[in-house]
Amino acid sequence: MTTTDPRTEIKQFLTSRRARIAPERAGLPAYGGNRRVTGLRREEVALLAGVSVDYYVRMERGSLTGASDGVLDALASALQLDEAERAHLFHLARRSGTSGDPRRRRPATTVRPALQQVLDALTEAPAWVCNNRYDVLATNRLARALYAPMPADPRRPANTARFLYLCPEAARTFFVDHEHLTHDVAAKLRMEAGRDPHDEELIALITELSTHSELFRRRWASQDVRHHRSGRKRVHHPEVGRLDLDVETMHLPAEPGLLLNVYTAPAGTPAADGLALLASWAADREAGAPRTQALG
Repeated sequence: MTTTDPRTEIKQFLTSRRARIAPERAGLPAYGGNRRVTGLRREEVALLAGVSVDYYVRMERGSLTGASDGVLDALASALQLDEAERAHLFHLARRSGTSGDPRRRRPATTVRPALQQVLDALTEAPAWVCNNRYDVLATNRLARALYAPMPADPRRPANTARFLYLCPEAARTFFVDHEHLTHDVAAKLRMEAGRDPHDEELIALITELSTHSELFRRRWASQDVRHHRSGRKRVHHPEVGRLDLDVETMHLPAEPGLLLNVYTAPAGTPAADGLALLASWAADREAGAPRTQALG
């Protein structure tokens, strides 16, 4: 993958979303038992979206040029798109028939010293900053300790997507929800590719993962998209055991494209005890180490 072709992206996305909806789920009668298509027919999507069949066929062939917000909203409703999928559809529409804006500001690859100070001030919770490509740009001591099982990679910045897909045995051992994460990370990368198809570093990462990971190729082919969200992270750390952590993911308004991730655990839980043990282990492990050391 050296570029993202808008027409192909639109065609594959709309086709995949149409294929997953049975007529009954859309409130339509399913006449006969011999449907030659999986999911809805094009004619049925057009009916649900309130557009002509010819217009929908043109859209599914990759042309969203000139489609109004009202038409896109109707199409999103017809295909029962969730919030992330709807946003992705609008991203694709904005790119349709245009070359995009290569001058768009790219996500940063470093962080300001003041932001590193904020991370270092968080002494009881692993915290780290990444961009939408999963490049790890800055960490605090506990985050470095938490992700210590990640193999060292001479490339900088380190990237957690590479660890997930290109070090599968280590990743399966470390991430309790490995299967779910492989779906999620591919979906988030596709979301970013739709948002900014001119991000050369993102294209290079997707190409690398596609070339070396059959699992990534399967996940990428699903056409699924996801937003970066807060949630849960369950890992098995070799020194402190199982940690079930709450993750808060926060966009940084002053740093477009950067995300602050903070992991915590409720007081009195085994995970909280594990974080305390991790902090003690980290202090011993990193005695004298530079505070800007990357993950792994």
